[in-house]
Amino acid sequence: MDRRAFLALAATGGVSLAGCGISAVGDIRATASSTAEATPATDAAESGGQSRGEGDSRRPIPQNVSLPVPKSDLRKSVAKDAIPAITDPAFASNWDNLEIELDSGTYRPQLGVDDLVVVVELGGKARAYPLRVLSWHEVVNDRFGDVPVVVTYCPLCQSGMVARRGVDGNTATFGVSGYLWHENLVLYDSATESLWSQLLATAIRGSETGAQLELLPSTVTTWGEWREAVPETTVLLPPPRSDTVVGEVRFNYGFDLYDQWAKVWDAYPDTAPGDTGGDTRLRPRELVLGVRDGNVARAYPETQVGWVPLVEDVVGDLSVVVASVPGYTLVAYDRRVGGTTLQFERDGNVLVGGGSRWNLQTGVAEDGPFEGVRLRRANEYAPMLWFAWLAFNPETEVWSP
Repeated sequence: MDRRAFLALAATGGVSLAGCGISAVGDIRATASSTAEATPATDAAESGGQSRGEGDSRRPIPQNVSLPVPKSDLRKSVAKDAIPAITDPAFASNWDNLEIELDSGTYRPQLGVDDLVVVVELGGKARAYPLRVLSWHEVVNDRFGDVPVVVTYCPLCQSGMVARRGVDGNTATFGVSGYLWHENLVLYDSATESLWSQLLATAIRGSETGAQLELLPSTVTTWGEWREAVPETTVLLPPPRSDTVVGEVRFNYGFDLYDQWAKVWDAYPDTAPGDTGGDTRLRPRELVLGVRDGNVARAYPETQVGWVPLVEDVVGDLSVVVASVPGYTLVAYDRRVGGTTLQFERDGNVLVGGGSRWNLQTGVAEDGPFEGVRLRRANEYAPMLWFAWLAFNPETEVWSP
Protein backbone atom coordinates (compact mmCIF):
# COMPACT_ATOMS: atom_id res chain seq x y z
CA MET A 1 0.00 0.00 0.00
CA ASP A 2 1.49 3.40 -0.97
CA ARG A 3 1.45 6.45 1.24
CA ARG A 4 -1.54 8.14 -0.44
CA ALA A 5 -3.64 4.98 -0.17
CA PHE A 6 -2.72 4.70 3.50
CA LEU A 7 -3.73 8.30 4.11
CA ALA A 8 -7.01 7.82 2.28
CA LEU A 9 -7.77 4.78 4.42
CA ALA A 10 -7.09 6.86 7.51
CA ALA A 11 -9.38 9.58 6.18
CA THR A 12 -12.28 7.20 5.78
CA GLY A 13 -11.94 6.00 9.33
CA GLY A 14 -10.51 2.64 8.27
CA VAL A 15 -7.25 3.14 10.16
CA SER A 16 -6.64 3.91 13.79
CA LEU A 17 -3.07 3.37 14.88
CA ALA A 18 -2.57 4.30 18.49
CA GLY A 19 1.17 3.88 18.15
CA CYS A 20 1.34 6.40 15.30
CA GLY A 21 -1.40 8.68 16.54
CA ILE A 22 -3.53 8.49 13.38
CA SER A 23 -7.22 8.93 13.93
CA ALA A 24 -9.93 10.30 11.67
CA VAL A 25 -13.67 10.60 12.07
CA GLY A 26 -16.36 12.61 10.36
CA ASP A 27 -18.60 12.79 7.33
CA ILE A 28 -16.62 11.19 4.49
CA ARG A 29 -18.67 10.61 1.37
CA ALA A 30 -16.46 8.79 -1.13
CA THR A 31 -17.11 10.13 -4.21
CA ALA A 32 4.38 35.31 -15.18
CA SER A 33 5.80 36.62 -17.36
CA SER A 34 8.96 38.12 -15.80
CA THR A 35 8.69 41.86 -16.43
CA ALA A 36 11.55 44.30 -16.25
CA GLU A 37 10.55 46.41 -13.27
CA ALA A 38 9.90 45.63 -9.65
CA THR A 39 6.75 47.00 -8.03
CA PRO A 40 5.76 48.63 -4.76
CA ALA A 41 5.36 46.08 -1.99
CA THR A 42 1.63 46.68 -1.75
CA ASP A 43 1.10 45.90 -5.43
CA ALA A 44 3.69 43.24 -6.17
CA ALA A 45 1.63 40.15 -5.42
CA GLU A 46 -1.40 41.36 -7.36
CA SER A 47 0.74 42.22 -10.37
CA GLY A 48 1.68 38.56 -10.41
CA GLY A 49 5.44 38.70 -10.79
CA GLN A 50 5.95 35.53 -12.76
CA SER A 51 2.25 34.88 -13.30
CA ARG A 52 1.13 33.63 -16.68
CA GLY A 53 -2.26 34.33 -18.13
CA GLU A 54 -4.69 31.44 -18.59
CA GLY A 55 -3.71 29.71 -21.83
CA ASP A 56 -0.63 31.93 -22.15
CA SER A 57 1.67 30.50 -24.83
CA ARG A 58 4.70 31.95 -23.05
CA ARG A 59 4.58 29.01 -20.64
CA PRO A 60 5.56 26.20 -22.97
CA ILE A 61 4.51 22.59 -22.58
CA PRO A 62 7.54 20.24 -22.52
CA GLN A 63 8.24 18.71 -25.91
CA ASN A 64 7.97 15.23 -24.43
CA VAL A 65 4.33 15.84 -23.40
CA SER A 66 1.47 15.15 -25.80
CA LEU A 67 -2.02 16.32 -24.81
CA PRO A 68 -4.37 14.86 -23.88
CA VAL A 69 -2.29 12.55 -21.73
CA PRO A 70 -3.37 8.93 -22.28
CA LYS A 71 -5.29 7.60 -19.32
CA SER A 72 -2.91 4.65 -19.28
CA ASP A 73 -0.12 7.07 -18.31
CA LEU A 74 -1.97 8.02 -15.12
CA ARG A 75 -1.60 5.97 -11.97
CA LYS A 76 -4.69 5.59 -9.81
CA SER A 77 -3.45 5.91 -6.24
CA VAL A 78 -6.65 6.54 -4.27
CA ALA A 79 -10.32 7.24 -4.94
CA LYS A 80 -11.45 10.69 -6.00
CA ASP A 81 -11.76 12.98 -2.93
CA ALA A 82 -10.33 10.30 -0.66
CA ILE A 83 -7.75 12.97 0.13
CA PRO A 84 -10.26 15.73 0.92
CA ALA A 85 -9.47 19.16 -0.50
CA ILE A 86 -10.22 22.13 1.73
CA THR A 87 -13.05 24.22 0.30
CA ASP A 88 -13.90 26.61 3.14
CA PRO A 89 -10.63 27.62 4.82
CA ALA A 90 -10.47 29.40 8.17
CA PHE A 91 -7.56 31.51 9.40
CA ALA A 92 -6.19 32.96 12.61
CA SER A 93 -3.02 34.65 13.82
CA ASN A 94 -1.69 31.35 15.24
CA TRP A 95 -2.69 27.88 16.46
CA ASP A 96 -2.66 28.81 20.13
CA ASN A 97 -5.51 27.27 22.12
CA LEU A 98 -6.59 25.18 19.13
CA GLU A 99 -8.32 21.92 20.08
CA ILE A 100 -9.55 19.00 17.97
CA GLU A 101 -11.74 16.25 19.36
CA LEU A 102 -10.52 12.82 18.21
CA ASP A 103 -11.73 9.34 19.10
CA SER A 104 -8.86 9.05 21.54
CA GLY A 105 -9.63 12.37 23.23
CA THR A 106 -8.84 16.05 22.86
CA TYR A 107 -5.87 16.80 20.60
CA ARG A 108 -4.10 20.19 20.66
CA PRO A 109 -2.11 20.61 17.43
CA GLN A 110 0.98 22.77 17.64
CA LEU A 111 2.53 24.91 14.91
CA GLY A 112 6.20 25.36 15.74
CA VAL A 113 8.59 28.03 14.55
CA ASP A 114 10.46 25.45 12.46
CA ASP A 115 7.36 24.10 10.72
CA LEU A 116 7.33 24.73 6.98
CA VAL A 117 4.56 26.79 5.40
CA VAL A 118 3.58 27.81 1.87
CA VAL A 119 3.15 31.59 1.91
CA VAL A 120 0.99 33.62 -0.48
CA GLU A 121 0.80 37.42 -0.57
CA LEU A 122 -2.04 38.97 -2.53
CA GLY A 123 -4.03 42.17 -2.30
CA GLY A 124 -2.05 43.39 0.68
CA LYS A 125 -2.70 40.19 2.65
CA ALA A 126 -0.26 37.43 3.60
CA ARG A 127 -1.44 33.92 4.43
CA ALA A 128 0.53 30.86 5.48
CA TYR A 129 -0.54 27.29 4.69
CA PRO A 130 1.29 24.80 6.94
CA LEU A 131 2.63 21.65 5.34
CA ARG A 132 1.22 19.87 8.41
CA VAL A 133 -2.20 20.53 6.83
CA LEU A 134 -1.30 20.47 3.13
CA SER A 135 0.32 17.04 3.44
CA TRP A 136 -3.07 15.65 4.46
CA HIS A 137 -5.28 17.66 2.08
CA GLU A 138 -3.03 18.71 -0.84
CA VAL A 139 -5.48 21.36 -2.13
CA VAL A 140 -6.92 24.50 -0.54
CA ASN A 141 -9.56 26.54 -2.37
CA ASP A 142 -9.22 30.07 -1.03
CA ARG A 143 -10.14 33.63 -1.91
CA PHE A 144 -8.23 36.88 -1.44
CA GLY A 145 -10.99 39.45 -1.69
CA ASP A 146 -12.38 39.07 -5.20
CA VAL A 147 -9.51 36.83 -6.35
CA PRO A 148 -10.21 33.07 -6.13
CA VAL A 149 -6.99 31.15 -5.51
CA VAL A 150 -6.02 27.48 -5.32
CA VAL A 151 -3.06 26.51 -3.13
CA THR A 152 -1.66 23.04 -3.83
CA TYR A 153 1.10 20.85 -2.46
CA CYS A 154 2.22 17.42 -3.60
CA PRO A 155 4.05 15.70 -0.72
CA LEU A 156 5.53 13.04 -3.01
CA CYS A 157 7.30 15.72 -5.06
CA GLN A 158 7.47 18.29 -2.23
CA SER A 159 6.11 20.76 -4.78
CA GLY A 160 3.88 23.76 -4.21
CA MET A 161 1.80 25.52 -6.85
CA VAL A 162 -0.50 28.51 -6.39
CA ALA A 163 -2.80 29.85 -9.09
CA ARG A 164 -6.00 31.71 -9.76
CA ARG A 165 -8.77 29.13 -9.96
CA GLY A 166 -10.48 30.33 -13.09
CA VAL A 167 -11.59 27.71 -15.61
CA ASP A 168 -13.19 28.76 -18.89
CA GLY A 169 -14.01 32.17 -17.42
CA ASN A 170 -15.66 30.74 -14.31
CA THR A 171 -14.48 30.16 -10.76
CA ALA A 172 -13.87 26.47 -10.15
CA THR A 173 -13.38 24.40 -7.05
CA PHE A 174 -10.43 22.02 -7.29
CA GLY A 175 -10.12 18.63 -5.67
CA VAL A 176 -7.77 15.65 -5.54
CA SER A 177 -8.54 13.29 -8.42
CA GLY A 178 -6.72 10.33 -6.90
CA TYR A 179 -4.47 10.04 -9.96
CA LEU A 180 -0.73 10.61 -10.13
CA TRP A 181 1.21 11.54 -13.24
CA HIS A 182 5.01 11.31 -13.00
CA GLU A 183 4.34 10.74 -9.28
CA ASN A 184 2.81 14.23 -9.18
CA LEU A 185 -0.59 15.38 -7.96
CA VAL A 186 -3.40 15.44 -10.52
CA LEU A 187 -6.31 17.73 -9.67
CA TYR A 188 -9.82 17.92 -11.09
CA ASP A 189 -12.04 20.98 -11.41
CA SER A 190 -15.67 20.97 -10.38
CA ALA A 191 -16.79 22.98 -13.39
CA THR A 192 -15.75 20.56 -16.14
CA GLU A 193 -14.29 17.50 -14.34
CA SER A 194 -11.13 17.99 -16.40
CA LEU A 195 -7.87 16.64 -14.97
CA TRP A 196 -5.04 19.08 -14.26
CA SER A 197 -1.34 18.45 -13.72
CA GLN A 198 -0.10 20.32 -10.68
CA LEU A 199 3.39 20.94 -12.05
CA LEU A 200 2.18 21.97 -15.49
CA ALA A 201 -0.75 23.96 -14.05
CA THR A 202 -2.40 22.71 -17.23
CA ALA A 203 -5.43 20.57 -18.03
CA ILE A 204 -4.17 17.23 -19.36
CA ARG A 205 -7.49 15.43 -19.93
CA GLY A 206 -11.10 16.53 -20.40
CA SER A 207 -12.83 19.41 -22.15
CA GLU A 208 -10.28 21.95 -20.88
CA THR A 209 -7.25 20.04 -22.20
CA GLY A 210 -4.43 22.49 -22.92
CA ALA A 211 -5.85 25.33 -20.81
CA GLN A 212 -3.42 26.80 -18.28
CA LEU A 213 -4.01 28.29 -14.86
CA GLU A 214 -2.58 31.71 -14.09
CA LEU A 215 0.26 31.12 -11.66
CA LEU A 216 0.77 33.33 -8.63
CA PRO A 217 4.01 33.85 -6.67
CA SER A 218 4.49 31.81 -3.51
CA THR A 219 7.30 30.65 -1.30
CA VAL A 220 8.08 27.94 1.23
CA THR A 221 9.76 28.92 4.48
CA THR A 222 9.49 28.32 8.21
CA TRP A 223 6.56 29.72 10.14
CA GLY A 224 8.88 31.43 12.61
CA GLU A 225 11.03 33.16 9.99
CA TRP A 226 8.05 34.35 7.99
CA ARG A 227 6.05 35.52 11.00
CA GLU A 228 9.04 37.56 12.12
CA ALA A 229 9.29 39.17 8.67
CA VAL A 230 5.52 39.69 8.21
CA PRO A 231 3.89 39.55 11.67
CA GLU A 232 0.41 40.37 10.33
CA THR A 233 0.30 37.06 8.42
CA THR A 234 -2.66 34.80 9.16
CA VAL A 235 -2.31 31.03 9.13
CA LEU A 236 -4.65 28.30 7.87
CA LEU A 237 -6.47 26.44 10.63
CA PRO A 238 -6.77 22.67 10.22
CA PRO A 239 -10.13 20.91 9.85
CA PRO A 240 -12.64 20.80 11.36
CA ARG A 241 -12.11 24.58 11.70
CA SER A 242 -11.70 24.54 7.93
CA ASP A 243 -14.26 22.55 5.93
CA THR A 244 -13.50 20.13 3.10
CA VAL A 245 -15.07 18.88 -0.11
CA VAL A 246 -16.45 15.86 1.77
CA GLY A 247 -17.56 17.71 4.88
CA GLU A 248 -16.07 17.61 8.35
CA VAL A 249 -12.91 15.58 8.92
CA ARG A 250 -10.60 15.29 11.92
CA PHE A 251 -6.95 14.28 11.63
CA ASN A 252 -3.97 14.26 13.94
CA TYR A 253 -1.92 16.95 12.22
CA GLY A 254 0.96 16.36 14.55
CA PHE A 255 1.74 13.08 12.81
CA ASP A 256 3.77 13.44 9.61
CA LEU A 257 3.37 10.21 7.70
CA TYR A 258 5.51 11.49 4.83
CA ASP A 259 8.37 12.04 7.21
CA GLN A 260 8.18 8.39 8.20
CA TRP A 261 8.18 7.31 4.56
CA ALA A 262 11.07 9.68 3.79
CA LYS A 263 13.20 7.95 6.41
CA VAL A 264 12.49 4.61 4.72
CA TRP A 265 13.28 6.05 1.29
CA ASP A 266 16.52 7.57 2.54
CA ALA A 267 17.56 4.18 3.92
CA TYR A 268 16.36 2.26 0.85
CA PRO A 269 16.59 4.72 -2.09
CA ASP A 270 15.67 2.04 -4.65
CA THR A 271 12.17 1.96 -3.14
CA ALA A 272 11.64 5.74 -3.30
CA PRO A 273 9.25 7.31 -5.84
CA GLY A 274 10.77 9.31 -8.66
CA ASP A 275 12.36 8.27 -11.93
CA THR A 276 15.08 10.40 -13.53
CA GLY A 277 15.32 8.26 -16.63
CA GLY A 278 19.00 7.61 -16.07
CA ASP A 279 19.90 11.25 -15.46
CA THR A 280 22.62 11.15 -12.80
CA ARG A 281 23.39 14.85 -12.42
CA LEU A 282 21.62 14.97 -9.07
CA ARG A 283 20.09 12.49 -6.66
CA PRO A 284 16.38 11.97 -7.48
CA ARG A 285 15.21 13.31 -4.12
CA GLU A 286 17.51 16.31 -3.95
CA LEU A 287 15.70 19.60 -3.35
CA VAL A 288 16.00 22.14 -6.18
CA LEU A 289 14.54 25.52 -7.05
CA GLY A 290 13.66 25.78 -10.73
CA VAL A 291 13.71 28.99 -12.75
CA ARG A 292 12.42 29.25 -16.32
CA ASP A 293 12.51 31.99 -18.92
CA GLY A 294 10.97 31.02 -22.24
CA ASN A 295 12.48 27.71 -23.26
CA VAL A 296 15.42 27.99 -20.87
CA ALA A 297 15.14 26.19 -17.52
CA ARG A 298 17.72 25.90 -14.77
CA ALA A 299 17.67 24.01 -11.47
CA TYR A 300 19.48 25.28 -8.39
CA PRO A 301 20.26 22.45 -5.93
CA GLU A 302 19.88 23.35 -2.28
CA THR A 303 22.96 21.34 -1.36
CA GLN A 304 25.12 23.52 -3.62
CA VAL A 305 23.47 26.92 -3.19
CA GLY A 306 23.68 26.44 0.58
CA TRP A 307 27.48 26.55 0.42
CA VAL A 308 27.61 30.10 -0.98
CA PRO A 309 26.12 33.37 0.32
CA LEU A 310 24.04 33.81 -2.85
CA VAL A 311 24.02 33.09 -6.58
CA GLU A 312 23.74 35.78 -9.24
CA ASP A 313 22.86 34.28 -12.59
CA VAL A 314 21.10 34.85 -15.92
CA VAL A 315 18.45 32.38 -17.12
CA GLY A 316 17.50 33.15 -20.70
CA ASP A 317 17.01 36.92 -20.50
CA LEU A 318 16.16 36.87 -16.80
CA SER A 319 18.75 38.13 -14.30
CA VAL A 320 18.25 36.38 -10.96
CA VAL A 321 19.60 36.17 -7.46
CA VAL A 322 19.14 32.84 -5.66
CA ALA A 323 19.83 32.13 -2.00
CA SER A 324 19.15 29.57 0.70
CA VAL A 325 16.95 30.51 3.64
CA PRO A 326 16.27 28.80 6.98
CA GLY A 327 14.18 25.66 6.74
CA TYR A 328 16.09 23.81 4.03
CA THR A 329 14.59 25.87 1.23
CA LEU A 330 15.50 28.48 -1.39
CA VAL A 331 14.32 31.81 -2.80
CA ALA A 332 14.92 33.43 -6.20
CA TYR A 333 14.30 37.03 -7.27
CA ASP A 334 14.49 39.02 -10.48
CA ARG A 335 17.44 41.41 -10.07
CA ARG A 336 16.01 44.03 -12.43
CA VAL A 337 14.55 47.12 -10.78
CA GLY A 338 13.49 50.20 -12.69
CA GLY A 339 15.40 49.15 -15.78
CA THR A 340 18.61 48.55 -13.81
CA THR A 341 20.09 45.16 -12.99
CA LEU A 342 21.23 45.27 -9.37
CA GLN A 343 24.27 43.53 -7.94
CA PHE A 344 23.69 41.95 -4.53
CA GLU A 345 25.68 40.89 -1.52
CA ARG A 346 24.37 39.06 1.51
CA ASP A 347 24.46 40.26 5.09
CA GLY A 348 22.95 37.53 7.26
CA ASN A 349 19.36 37.17 6.14
CA VAL A 350 19.40 40.45 4.22
CA LEU A 351 20.26 41.17 0.60
CA VAL A 352 22.23 44.38 0.05
CA GLY A 353 22.05 46.06 -3.35
CA GLY A 354 21.41 49.40 -5.00
CA GLY A 355 21.96 51.19 -1.72
CA SER A 356 19.08 49.35 -0.02
CA ARG A 357 18.75 46.38 2.29
CA TRP A 358 16.20 43.82 1.08
CA ASN A 359 14.41 41.29 3.28
CA LEU A 360 15.48 37.85 2.07
CA GLN A 361 12.13 36.26 2.93
CA THR A 362 9.85 38.82 1.28
CA GLY A 363 12.09 40.59 -1.25
CA VAL A 364 11.00 44.00 0.09
CA ALA A 365 13.54 46.84 0.45
CA GLU A 366 13.60 47.96 4.06
CA ASP A 367 15.56 51.20 3.61
CA GLY A 368 17.53 53.28 1.13
CA PRO A 369 16.48 54.57 -2.30
CA PHE A 370 14.29 51.52 -3.03
CA GLU A 371 12.52 51.42 0.33
CA GLY A 372 9.11 49.76 -0.03
CA VAL A 373 9.87 48.24 -3.44
CA ARG A 374 9.49 44.49 -3.78
CA LEU A 375 11.68 42.30 -5.97
CA ARG A 376 9.70 40.02 -8.24
CA ARG A 377 10.02 36.31 -7.56
CA ALA A 378 11.88 34.60 -10.37
CA ASN A 379 10.43 31.15 -9.72
CA GLU A 380 6.93 30.03 -10.71
CA TYR A 381 6.92 27.11 -8.27
CA ALA A 382 8.19 26.54 -4.77
CA PRO A 383 11.27 24.30 -4.39
CA MET A 384 10.65 20.64 -5.22
CA LEU A 385 12.49 17.36 -5.57
CA TRP A 386 14.81 16.96 -8.54
CA PHE A 387 12.95 14.06 -10.15
CA ALA A 388 9.76 16.16 -10.27
CA TRP A 389 11.42 19.23 -11.80
CA LEU A 390 13.22 17.05 -14.34
CA ALA A 391 10.05 15.22 -15.41
CA PHE A 392 8.40 18.48 -16.45
CA ASN A 393 11.56 20.25 -17.59
CA PRO A 394 13.52 17.53 -19.39
CA GLU A 395 15.91 20.00 -21.06
CA THR A 396 16.79 21.71 -17.79
CA GLU A 397 20.30 22.83 -16.95
CA VAL A 398 21.74 22.39 -13.47
CA TRP A 399 23.59 25.23 -11.78
CA SER A 400 26.89 24.45 -10.11
CA PRO A 401 29.45 26.74 -8.45
